[in-house]
Parts: sequence; C-alpha cells; structure tokens
Amino acid sequence: SQNICSILKMLGMLDVDDEVFLIVCSSGQMTDLLYTEKDLVTSLKDYIKAEENKLERVKQWADKLDLLSATAIQDPEGYLGHPVNAFKLMKRLNTEWGDLESLVLSDTTDGFISNLTIQRQHFPTDEDQTGAAKALLRLQDTYKLDANTISTGDLPGVKYKSLMTVEDCYELGKIAYSDVDYYHTELWMAQALKQLEQGEESTLDKVTVLDYLSYSIYQQGEIHRALEYTKKLLELDPEHQRAKGNLKYFEFQLEKQKKDAEDGKEKPKKKVPNHLIPERTKYEMLCRGEGIRMTPRRQSRLFCRYYDNNHNPMYVLAPVKQQDEWDRPYIVRYLDIISDKEMDKVKQLAKPRLRRATISNPITGVLETAPYRISKSAWLTGYEDPMIDKINQRIEDLTGLEMDTAEELQVANYGVGGQYEPHFDFGRKDEPDAFKELGTGNRIATWLFYMSDVAAGGATVFPDVGAAVWPQKGTAVFWYNLFPSGEGDYSTRHAACPVLVGNKWVSNKWIHERGQEWRRPCSLNETE
Repeated sequence: SQNICSILKMLGMLDVDDEVFLIVCSSGQMTDLLYTEKDLVTSLKDYIKAEENKLERVKQWADKLDLLSATAIQDPEGYLGHPVNAFKLMKRLNTEWGDLESLVLSDTTDGFISNLTIQRQHFPTDEDQTGAAKALLRLQDTYKLDANTISTGDLPGVKYKSLMTVEDCYELGKIAYSDVDYYHTELWMAQALKQLEQGEESTLDKVTVLDYLSYSIYQQGEIHRALEYTKKLLELDPEHQRAKGNLKYFEFQLEKQKKDAEDGKEKPKKKVPNHLIPERTKYEMLCRGEGIRMTPRRQSRLFCRYYDNNHNPMYVLAPVKQQDEWDRPYIVRYLDIISDKEMDKVKQLAKPRLRRATISNPITGVLETAPYRISKSAWLTGYEDPMIDKINQRIEDLTGLEMDTAEELQVANYGVGGQYEPHFDFGRKDEPDAFKELGTGNRIATWLFYMSDVAAGGATVFPDVGAAVWPQKGTAVFWYNLFPSGEGDYSTRHAACPVLVGNKWVSNKWIHERGQEWRRPCSLNETE
C-alpha cells in the first residue's frame, strides 16, 4: 500500500492505537489522490472533445455524400453523363474515401492513455480498497451507525453528503463475507436489498443479494430467518440450485432443533454478568461520548489558570492558559499553545515523509507496524528547522523536563477510520527491552498537540478511568506515564478513537527518564 500513500485508505503516533489489516491512508495523502483524479478528468474531457471533433467531421462527410447519392441515384446515367461528376466520383472513391478511412482509424486516445498509465502507479490497490471498506465497518461498530445512515451519508458534522449505490453496499458486504464476517455481510446485503426494493436501478439483481444474505444469516445461527430469505430467492428464481439445496437443509435443521427442544437437549445460553464490560466496549462507549466517569463533585475540583511553571522567565510576563482535563491520572490541557503558522509549518515538513505508523515491539524493542494502529506518521528533528527547536523548547519550559533525551517530535495524520487502539506509552516490567535501543530509559511523560479540529470522532480516551479528551486545534494535553518512583501508572492506558468525519492531525513528544533526575525527584512510594 506504500505506492498510494506516498496512499484510506473509510477514510486513519509511534506507539500503540487501531485495527484493520490494511492501511487507511492519511487524509493529507488522500488529498493528493483527489488532485490526481481531477487531472485525469481533465485529460478525459480532452479525449472526449477530440473524439467529438472527429465524429463531427465524419458526420459532415456522411451528410454530404448522402445528399450526393440521393441526387445521383435518381438518374445515374444522366448524372454520370456530366464529366465533372464522373471525375469527382473517381476522385472520391480513389482518394477521399481513403482519407476518411484514415480519419476513422486515427487514434485520439494517446494523450489520455499516456496520462492514465503514468498516474496509475499512484492508484489504490485491491488491498487499499479492502482497507477502506474495513475502516468503514469499524466506524459503523464504534459509533453504532446503521447501514442506512451510512448509505444516505447522514453523518454528524458532514459537509458533503455522498450516497452509496446498491453496488457500493454489495461490495462492502462481499468484503465482510470474504473476511468471514457474517454480521456485517448481513447488514450490507440487507441494505443493498432494501435499495433495490425501493426501485434503485442497478446491474445487480435481487437473487444474487438474497443468496449472500440468507447464507450470512444462517451462519449466525438464525435458521428460521435464513429459510424465509431462501424462499424469497426461490420465488424469483425457482431453478436456483444452491437455494433449492439450502431450503431442504434449513428445513431439516429447524425440525431437528424443534425435536431437541422437545427432548430437552437444547442447551440454555449463558448470560454474561452486566458488570463485566470488556475494554473494547468501554473504549467504543467513550468514543461516542458515553460512559465518562466524572462525578459533579470531582468536576468541581478541576480548574483553569494562567500558568508560568514556577516563574519560568519565558512565561512570567505572558503566562499560558492551562486547564485541568482529568484528576486521576492528572491530565492538563494548554490552550492556544501552538500557532496556525507553526502548525502549518509542522504539517508542511511532515507531509513528504508520512509513512505507516509503527509501534515498539515489547519483546525486541524494534519498531514495526501493527494492525491496531492505523495512521501515518513522520518524525521531525530540532536541527532541521528552527521552528521545531522552538516548539521543543516550549515543551521543556512548560513541563520543566529535559528534552535532550526525549524522542523527536512525531507528527501523525489520521484519515477517516484512522485510530490507535488502547495501549500504554510506557514500557511495562514484562517488556524490559521496550526502549533499549534509545538508551534513555522509560517514557516518563507524553505531550500531545492537537493540530486540527475533527468534525466527528477522533477523541483520546482512557478506558480504565472513563476519561475522554476531545481534539481542539491549537491546544496540547500533557500527562505523566510514570509515578515519581519510576513505577508505571496503569491508569494512563489510552486510545485514539477512529475519525468518523474529517481529518485529524496531531504531534506528540515522548519524554524519557534520563536527564530528569534533578527535575522530577524520585519518590520511595510506588504510587506517588
């Protein structure tokens, strides 16, 4: 997928947040594809114009000959008795029809085909298309969207509505089916069927859709519903061999279930206790703005202030605006902390080098890609541009922590569907070599700039404590990953929610232990 992201690909930090097998391109690089398509459309229009000109000339020639032939045929001998007519007939047949043949055979496609061939190397692959589809399915689950809402383009914060055709819905269903995901196969085949029944014109027929739909429902154990759809299919195509076989099999299975129930052999379904909510569910709830655990009493203890970090000379006369986002773990947000000019410069430097984001392998410490982190990232060093050095110094002044041992500024771009599933930024005790190659100890703290607003989705959430921090352009959030004792704070496990609508730019600084000995003195208490 590197060829297109150099692409969703629906439509997106070096350590640990997201899930699809394939890359969903960053929105910055998806923009390049829009311009590529615009260039191809211009080239296509030039080709159409050339073809129209060619056809117009052929039409004019045909009209002229039609008129001549109509006149000549009325009195062939009299017509050819005129020497000029005889000469012109010879000339037309010997020369002009040959010229017409050359005109008809002339190829006007060279420019368009040449441009298409050149641009094709940047086109998405089948893998990319599958990745974009899986991103769309992931968004559907995370934000509890029904297929019709997505198909009609009625999403929160959306600017440009885009309708899905029967073929689009069918394609999503097929991709889910290929992935043995019968739940989503049913949802999207049912949507395709619904749009067909509403009269949408399509090259697809109901029989094909019903075939997938009935089988996906059967695979989920709902044999009675699968039987009903199979009967519906056979009403449309009585000779459908697979449906005829399925009909008999489903009827047999239903009869067997009925007999087992009468004999008391059917096993009762086990109920999952309500208090055992899996992390994935808590993560998705927080992404939707649900399940946030901040009582009014705790909320009343959060404040905002002007902050100069103990009279740091840079901020005594112009303190920054700081507000509490959460109490445990303590998360603060700095407002208006990075300017539009700086954000534009950071994006400009990062765009040419955006690559699939990686994580640090907890066993080997080696950087590698992971299916749970879908974004594009780039690293910017302080010496390549004075502005990056200035930003790094700002983080040092406000946190009081040493930046010489910190990792470089990482810039990440999440397109639609881009995410980073729950993870820790720090290395745990069972990962002794997590950051061995860096030689600067564990990650003591995380600083995260938000460089764009997000129309919908894209929150940073902490599932264990029920916290959610929403992107706000020009702000940054900061928290410690380790207690002063050096022990990891497991409540900082966090995730980047999928971007539902829009485009999310962030940049982060991971600050390490080395060099902080006198800046953040060690504590003997594990949790202090």
